[in-house]
Amino acid sequence: MYLKDKVKHLPSSPGVYLLKDSNGQIIYVGKAKNLKNRVRSYFQNSKAHTQKIIKLKASLKDFDYTLTDTEFEAFMLECKLIKEIKPIFNRMMKNPQSYVYIRIHKDGEYQRIEICTDTDKPDSLYFGPYKSKHIVEKALLGMKDFYKVNCSSPSNKNTPCLNYSLGLCLGMCMGGAALNEYNERINKIIALLKGLDVSLLNEMKKKMIEVSEKFDFEAAGKYRDTLNAIHSLLNKEKVIEFIESNHSIAVIEPLTDTTFKLFLIQKNKILFTEKFSWYTPESVRKTIKDSILTIFKAAANNSFNKLSRDEIDAAQIIYSYLKGSNCTYIIISEQLLKPSYASKLDGQIYKLMQTYMVNR
Repeated sequence: MYLKDKVKHLPSSPGVYLLKDSNGQIIYVGKAKNLKNRVRSYFQNSKAHTQKIIKLKASLKDFDYTLTDTEFEAFMLECKLIKEIKPIFNRMMKNPQSYVYIRIHKDGEYQRIEICTDTDKPDSLYFGPYKSKHIVEKALLGMKDFYKVNCSSPSNKNTPCLNYSLGLCLGMCMGGAALNEYNERINKIIALLKGLDVSLLNEMKKKMIEVSEKFDFEAAGKYRDTLNAIHSLLNKEKVIEFIESNHSIAVIEPLTDTTFKLFLIQKNKILFTEKFSWYTPESVRKTIKDSILTIFKAAANNSFNKLSRDEIDAAQIIYSYLKGSNCTYIIISEQLLKPSYASKLDGQIYKLMQTYMVNR
């Protein structure tokens, strides 16, 4: 009864909640746009609850919470706390092997595409990391079958493989011209993953329409599922590319009609946050400029490696936030931090604030 009363007094605002067991150990960290509604759900009986949620509820004896100004901050704080605390139920609810990469490497005369969990071979080309191995498998299998490059015995030359007889291999296992065609088609898949050539998607969409018009809805469904899986991979690459190519980002998000919050982000980290009021716009603009110059100049010498598996969650949150929320942001290049470009930086900040005023 004590916990249910505690839930009643929770605020209906964004934040992070920490569920504890009878020993006071944090067993789960979660985030919420509305803390009261989210935490209350753990004390309600629902057929939608999974076995893991049911086990979590059985262990739940207490909770704490931390309020945030925005849902975005709740997402980022959750990500940080999970990484630091490693609660048992957060680990149980995630497959530890779920982060995978697509690897392309040379194997004799042909290029092999495979799924792996590490990027330890520098002579190979990698895409990822991806959260869902299942989606990666679905996308790769669909593309290989569509382009007939799914050879089941590529190393046995001059001998047709089983998939050749099934129409899934164009015959590269027998060498000759088919091997050249195989490598060309693999290059088209690579170009698609790089976002340089979407012809495969267009061909697959056309084929999906053709089979659906012939009422072969099973085949059309397979094409649809493959296309959805491919789009999921391409979106993940956009996340990584965006975060890696844009080192410094200034974001403002509304809190009330008269206040907003400034975020200064570099890669997958929030370096600075502060609340501002619109009552003195000129003073605010100067303060934002000073913050940008101070924070980003101090971080200018930081070196960043390719995002690791542990960092990809934060990158995904930032990308989704920038692309899907009602925030307004600008990208701050290193050039804009130089004194000779002060007027251009002023212009960017003015544009940021004007765009915000129009959209809020």
